Amino acid sequence: MHDTTGQPQASEPQPSAFSQLMRPVVLREHALIADGERGAVVGPHGNIVWLCVPRWHDEPVFSSLIGGQGQYIITPTDTWHVWGGAYEPGSLIWQGKWVTQHSVIECENLLSYPASVDVAVMSRRIRAVSGTAKVSVYLRPASGFTGNTLSKAQLDDDGIWHGQVDDLYLRWQGAENATQADDGGLQFELQLAEGQEQLFTLELSRKPLPTHPVTPEEVPKSTRWNWQRTVANIPRPDRSDDIRQSYAVLTGMTSQDNGMVAAATMSLPEREHAHRDYDYRYCWIRDQCYAGQAVATLGPNPLLTAALRFITDRILEDEEELKPAYRVDGGPVPEQHDIGLPGYPGGSNIAGNWVRGQFQLDTFGEALNLYASAAQHDVMDASGWQAVRLCRDIIENHWHQPDAGVWELHDAHWTHSRLSCVAGLRSITRHMDSGEAASFEALADTIMAEISTTSVRDDGAWAQRTDFSGSDAALLLPLVRGAIDIDDPRATATLRAIRDELNKDGHIYRFQHGGKPLGEAEGSFTACGFMMALAMAKHDELLPALHFYERARMASTSSGLFTEEFDVASHQLRGNLPQAFVHALFIEAALQLAPIVDSTSDQENI
Repeated sequence: MHDTTGQPQASEPQPSAFSQLMRPVVLREHALIADGERGAVVGPHGNIVWLCVPRWHDEPVFSSLIGGQGQYIITPTDTWHVWGGAYEPGSLIWQGKWVTQHSVIECENLLSYPASVDVAVMSRRIRAVSGTAKVSVYLRPASGFTGNTLSKAQLDDDGIWHGQVDDLYLRWQGAENATQADDGGLQFELQLAEGQEQLFTLELSRKPLPTHPVTPEEVPKSTRWNWQRTVANIPRPDRSDDIRQSYAVLTGMTSQDNGMVAAATMSLPEREHAHRDYDYRYCWIRDQCYAGQAVATLGPNPLLTAALRFITDRILEDEEELKPAYRVDGGPVPEQHDIGLPGYPGGSNIAGNWVRGQFQLDTFGEALNLYASAAQHDVMDASGWQAVRLCRDIIENHWHQPDAGVWELHDAHWTHSRLSCVAGLRSITRHMDSGEAASFEALADTIMAEISTTSVRDDGAWAQRTDFSGSDAALLLPLVRGAIDIDDPRATATLRAIRDELNKDGHIYRFQHGGKPLGEAEGSFTACGFMMALAMAKHDELLPALHFYERARMASTSSGLFTEEFDVASHQLRGNLPQAFVHALFIEAALQLAPIVDSTSDQENI
């Protein structure tokens, strides 16, 4: 309803307006908004299903994604609607869209960027594109995984809501017509005439909020400008925004403390009830090395600088005690523990990560690959070179010992770990004087001589480890990075073996599980699809490279985000969302294959 002045009118909605939104939906239907310090997952019906405050590793204020408390919903009152949406190109500004029986409604969602570490600022703007928009609005934050929800809130003279839940403070602008329901939530129903819009601005902090609230219209304006500036120099092969979009995703997952989280979420299952559900809200050294190497193909840029600083700081500080993962602030990952929630269907409710106690040899090889990428652009400093020499010494001291490997399983002599070290040692020598490079080359030769004796199968391909002759898709990346020449018979045999043994309909799996058919134990591993595309391109097999690239590329959400795995049979996504190193390898593969894609497009336009 509208009064004679044409202003939006509000009334209290029926409780049933929100009940269906508590149900989980498949991962494909979600989007992410992020600001570097935290990320919010947006469901298809306008519900914020996940957000941790103040930072990635802290407890959530909205956690219905895994059965927790806390809700922030803006959704059409007409439940007979379909949803859609898209990112503004090169940003994490999500423009959600609903088509109801009588209207088209848009909802702009963003987190203020760049961000404050202590205060999360979320902006949501409803627009009536056509027809009369009727939406239900509901806000009820929680203070943690199993904590209390909002019970008391006050509306000040300026029409701004203030509230507190345990140590969580909130301030909400644009909702002066809301009323507090019996459950403590703030709710109302909004009606907008065609062409009208309403802006909501939510501030959340674990500390008392600043005295003065943010200016609502300034938040989307400055955020949009900063995203445009962030991707301004990122290339657009074939006039596509895909590379810029993945660069924006990685930027949104990288803190001002330089750490890049592996994913925004936790406990989303790789396979239902298989107990492979992990907390990925931390920075994996290997993953950020992958990301740094990938974005280095774009030239010097802030993400490359962040990777160099974070990795170098951790190596120089912890040396041989380097952990596989850290919090974005460099602090330790907590022990794995139960949080007492139902979990996403088929998943568990685990926070923290057991990886904190592992030793992963390949991370030192990937760090050297990262430093070689940086040296190619002449952006190495003295501390980086100090870390280079330290990595070499650590590899020399530990390469002959078992480690947990890239897949973080039991300790073994993983061929991938040693090949990664060989690749890193050789790649960095191209940027060193011959005297110092000699010791790096000699160590690489020593490792290569050993694994050539212990880790090559009868068909000439690399085996996964010394005690198991199966193929492993992780072996693709050291081939791309130059551990051996791509035309070496061992490389050729390995590519053939992975295509024959780990390929199903163009999707690449990590390895076979106990003789089970591909797809029975787990989904295909999306990053491995991009690795295969890179390896095929380097081997000058361009059509197969495009085939694997496009297959991996299709394994994304409707919003274009990648998870870790893809169920080929059901075309469903598996694992945490979004997976940073998959976006990184996508960037590298897309840029590598861009000339081929461009030439194909030119031929189609003739």
